[in-house]
Amino acid sequence: MNTVFERDLQAKGFIDVAIDPTIDLVEEINRLKQEKNAVILAHYYQESEIQDLADYIGDSLGLSQQAAKTDADVIVFAGVHFMAETAKILSPGKKVLLPDLKAGCSLSDSCPPHLFAKFKEQYPDHLVITYVNCTAELKALSDIVCTSSNAVQIVESLPEDQKIIFGPDRNLGDYVKRKTGRDLVLWNGACMVHEIFSQERIDALKAEYPGAKFIAHPECEEHILAQADYVGSTSGMLKFTIEDPSQTYIVATESGILYQMQKASPHKTFIPAPPNNACACNDCPHMKLNTLEKLYNCLYYKQPEIILSEDVIARARRPIERMLEISARLGL
Repeated sequence: MNTVFERDLQAKGFIDVAIDPTIDLVEEINRLKQEKNAVILAHYYQESEIQDLADYIGDSLGLSQQAAKTDADVIVFAGVHFMAETAKILSPGKKVLLPDLKAGCSLSDSCPPHLFAKFKEQYPDHLVITYVNCTAELKALSDIVCTSSNAVQIVESLPEDQKIIFGPDRNLGDYVKRKTGRDLVLWNGACMVHEIFSQERIDALKAEYPGAKFIAHPECEEHILAQADYVGSTSGMLKFTIEDPSQTYIVATESGILYQMQKASPHKTFIPAPPNNACACNDCPHMKLNTLEKLYNCLYYKQPEIILSEDVIARARRPIERMLEISARLGL
């Protein structure tokens, strides 16, 4: 960083500088993007106004792969911390920014790398598969990384006698166990967004909309997945609603995806599956830390930046590359 001022801003986790209220934030963000030779990546769970500004919208790994293919000098990841880390792993020569460094992840936080390392030591003959929704340090402790869309196929590609540790999401791990019949050793982690859906309120919605299809992300608990008409990744759910002939869907994942679903199928109805609290939909508080103001300041100051050591990048990249190799071989 060039100045004490910028170092102080980085330490705060986001750029907390007043913005002229008369400027057009969308216009200025687009101008800065050109000026800095930057690309903006937005996860499906971001606010709609940020999604509309993005060069690429999608799941975390797919976004990082897209960014690695561009000639941009700067990658701004409107998502959460582990996603920006993945972008840095795949594009180590580029400056990777996150509008708010405090945009974390309950699932990622549920698996501290130093504790997972001790857990791993208890199973020395096990291969470690980790879900991409984890820190760079945890990826560096892994043999293969997977996504929610390829986890089942990755496990099935391995010899049946291969012992496997799967982490950090116990619900995705349980889903993979049921689909593959494999006896996986699971780390006990979970995503807060996908664990608070209300069975009672979902049942009430299904009664209110008897023709609706219920779709869910595999990070949801087993009793939620058991009643789903379709289970898949965020991008898989989006594709399903585009191709499926039904007109109404109850969607059990973070509510941000409904914006893209509605844009892709404006004639259809999408209803967020309600959580077991007073809210009507299920938002990730970490994802929603990113705002247009923070995105503007992030581009203007080119801070806060994701910093990873060369060693962590090298070790975390290998299991991602192994996943990509297996996926290519399987035609995924």
